[in-house]
Amino acid sequence: MKKWLAIISFISLLLVSACGPSNATGKKELPDENWETISSNAEGSKVNLFMWGGDEGINRYIDDVVAPILKEKNKIELNRVPLDTQEILQKLQTEKRAGKEKGTIDIVWINGENFKNAKENELLAGPFAEKLPNYTKYYDTESEAFQYDFGTETEGFEAPWGKVQFVFFYNSEKVQNPPSSFGELKEFMKENPGKFSYPNPADFTGNAFLRHILYAKAGSDLAQSGFDEGKAEGLGEEVWRELNDMKPYLWREGETYPSTLTDLDKLYSQEEVWMTMGYNEARAEHLIKDGVFPESTKSFVLNDAGSIGNTHFLAIPFNSPNKEGAMVAINELLSPEAQYEKLKPDYWGESTPISYEKLEEEWRTKFMDIDRGESVLEASVLEESFRGELDARYVEWLKENWIREVAEIQ
Repeated sequence: MKKWLAIISFISLLLVSACGPSNATGKKELPDENWETISSNAEGSKVNLFMWGGDEGINRYIDDVVAPILKEKNKIELNRVPLDTQEILQKLQTEKRAGKEKGTIDIVWINGENFKNAKENELLAGPFAEKLPNYTKYYDTESEAFQYDFGTETEGFEAPWGKVQFVFFYNSEKVQNPPSSFGELKEFMKENPGKFSYPNPADFTGNAFLRHILYAKAGSDLAQSGFDEGKAEGLGEEVWRELNDMKPYLWREGETYPSTLTDLDKLYSQEEVWMTMGYNEARAEHLIKDGVFPESTKSFVLNDAGSIGNTHFLAIPFNSPNKEGAMVAINELLSPEAQYEKLKPDYWGESTPISYEKLEEEWRTKFMDIDRGESVLEASVLEESFRGELDARYVEWLKENWIREVAEIQ
C-alpha cells in the first residue's frame, strides 16, 4: 500500500511540474495571438504606466491627451504612476528575487543605462515592438536609433516613444550673449559667480552635462567606439580638472548641487541661477506658457561639445499583469494622433521618432506646420550640432567617479 501511495505522489508531482511555474504563479507571457484578438482582450482593462513625473507638461499630456484617447478608442483606463526610473527598476528587481510573477507595472518609460540594466537582469517581458501595427506602419524599423539604446541592442524589448536633443536654456534679459563653446561657458561662470550650476550626475541630466564635457575634450565622435576604459580614464583627468576649476564660480560655490533637473529648474525660475539645461530642445515652451520659466527664456548649444541626442522608449516588465493592455496602449502612444499632440508645444513639445515619409499627406502636413515656439533652435542648428549618445557604461563610470574626483574634493 505504501508503495502505491509513493507512486501516486510521484505522479502528482510530475503533473504539477508539467503545469510549469508560469501557470502555478499566475505569470502571463506576452500574447502570441493576432492583433485583433490582443485588442479585444485588452478592452475594458486598466493599464499602469510607471514613469518619471518631474515635468508637469508631460504629466498633463498623459492625463489630458493620451488617457482620453485610450478610453475612447480602446476602452482602456490608463493610470499614470510617477516614480523615478531607478526606483521602478529596484521595485522590479525586488519582485524578481521574491518570485512575484504578477506585479503592478504594465509599462515603464525607459532608456540608456536603465534599459541596459533591466535587460541584463531579465526585468522585461521580451520582444514585442514588431507586433505593434503603428510601429511597423509609421516608423523606420531598420533605423539604428531604434536598434540600439546607448549601445545596447534593443531587440524589440522596447518601442521608440520620442527623441530629444540636449540644450542649455538661459534668461536673455540677464545673459546678452550666450556662450558658444565650453571655454566661453567657463568665462560666463567667472564673470557671473553663483549664476550657474548643474544637477548631481546621479541625475540623468546632470550626467549628460558631464558627457558633453567628455565630447568637448575628446574632439571626436565617442559614440562610434563604444566604452573604452583607458580612453575614459585619460579624458576623465581633464574632465575632473575642469569641474573642480568651476567649483568656486558655481551656485553655492559647488559645496552642494541640485539633486535633480527639477531642482535646477526651480533655481532658474527663481532667478538664483540664470541658466538651466535638459534633454528636449523644446521643453521650455510649456514652462514659459505656464509661467514657470521667464518669457525671456532662449536656448543654445555649445559648438565644441555639441548636442547629444537620443531616443527614449516604452517597455513592458516581466511581471506586467496586463500585457495585452500594455501593448495596445503603447501602440496608441506611437500613433500619428498621439505623436502629433506630443510635438505641439502645448504640453510637451518634443521631437517625434515617427517617419514623416510614411505618414499620409494630411498628417505629414499637420506635423510640418507646427510652430514649436521662439525658444526652440532652428532645425539646421540642432542637426549640425548633433552628437550620438555614448555607451551606457560611460554613464555609470561618470556617476561613480564624479563622487570621488569632484564631490568629495574640498
